[in-house]
Amino acid sequence: MRSLRPAALLLLLTACGGAAQSGAKPAGAPPAICAHRSTEQPAVAPLLRPQPADIVLTHATIWTGTGPALSDSWLRFSKGRITAIGSGGAPKLTTDENTRVINATGKWVTAGIIDTHSHLGVYPSPNTTGHDDGNEATGPTTPEVSSQDSIWVQDPGFERALRGGVTAMQILPGSANLVGGRGYVIKNKRGARVAEQLHFPGAPETLKMACGENPKRVYGEQGRMPSTRMGNIATIRQMWIDAAEYRKQWDDYNAKLDSWCAADDQAGSPPDAPSRDLGKETLAEVLRGHILPQIHCYQADDMLNQIQVADEMGFAIRSFHHAVEAYKIRDVLAAKQIAISTWPDWWGFKIEAYDTINEGPGLLTEAGVRAVLKSDSPITNQRLGQEAGKALAAGLSAGIKLDDNDAIRWVTANPAWALGIDQFTGTLEVGKMADIVVWDHQPLSSYASAVWVFVDGIAELDPTAPPDPWSDFEAGTNNHVRGGR
Repeated sequence: MRSLRPAALLLLLTACGGAAQSGAKPAGAPPAICAHRSTEQPAVAPLLRPQPADIVLTHATIWTGTGPALSDSWLRFSKGRITAIGSGGAPKLTTDENTRVINATGKWVTAGIIDTHSHLGVYPSPNTTGHDDGNEATGPTTPEVSSQDSIWVQDPGFERALRGGVTAMQILPGSANLVGGRGYVIKNKRGARVAEQLHFPGAPETLKMACGENPKRVYGEQGRMPSTRMGNIATIRQMWIDAAEYRKQWDDYNAKLDSWCAADDQAGSPPDAPSRDLGKETLAEVLRGHILPQIHCYQADDMLNQIQVADEMGFAIRSFHHAVEAYKIRDVLAAKQIAISTWPDWWGFKIEAYDTINEGPGLLTEAGVRAVLKSDSPITNQRLGQEAGKALAAGLSAGIKLDDNDAIRWVTANPAWALGIDQFTGTLEVGKMADIVVWDHQPLSSYASAVWVFVDGIAELDPTAPPDPWSDFEAGTNNHVRGGR
């Protein structure tokens, strides 16, 4: 469950606190401050979409992500959920069943690709100053901000990502800051007016952090701390110390309020609430385990330093991002159950990105680390299946024991775990969300293109449907708008 948005929570506390301080206690009912403490109201209307149909894909090669591929098999989904998977080409259907049958002979079916590191919407394509909203680089720690509030839903990059099979992604702030703000996990579907309509239901909130060169360069050039790696660590350590004290103040207050609310007669006034701080509020939720830290780090020593601080402060890092030297500490990462969101072959664009190897994802997988291949690019997120194919080829060439199932999990099941949504998506299993891609070639091939893409069982990419503008930004360039050719 998502935490209350700050504005909504502020209004709630103000309204409830005002009623309580006045001493008004309606007879026969608990005070408002007790009755409505956990209520979350939706801020916007839900996204209007067609009802998902009952669909069966037949005669396909199905990569469930849970084991070997299933040849000449079928998959059925209804009301946005996978309902059955079977062998033998096609299920037996009665004539009165209202089921759409899609013949997928010669095609491959996978779970939708999940990109754990995207800046779509906050650094849109084409990138302009007017929409350059990915980094609140005015201070080294800005946990109070959220990428949700910067996402431009008309970014044409969303449709391009969908055509690459991406059904979900984490939209992150940039990496200038030690703490850049909250990330936002979305489903990639058309028609949204605001980012909240794209929110992945049930996804925990995340926190984007960074270490190493970026923060020390950005703030060192401003003549302020941190300008060194030791400044990085000192700054975040003090930040967490302050956040822990803030959490304690609110935990103590909530305990006192629970006691006051539980009393048969609320004698006197309720306890006074501490002053709110939006940044510390975010950090306190990390310490409580409700928000999942996602940390930009390249070097092995930087990652070890971040792990040390996390252990000291009592929170768990969910995933390191970029992490080109993760292979050097794969034993530590496996023991700590920290996922690695990386690339197969990006390197050399700065010193801390220099010491990478193409066999990295394979070595991490061999060691029991959840390896993830992500984009950090509006181009790369159109071909994450190919990225997985490259990493698989490098690992196999090095003699690492890997297979196609490992590779497809690098872009489906493992990123789902890194974002805390693996109970909903990431593999093709009965009961999971119908986030599904049908490919015209083997999904790891450079020739593979998505033919069908279903999000919650609804075809967002459908070769049998007429073209439909995804973004107002490009509506005038669509062929059917111009009359075709």
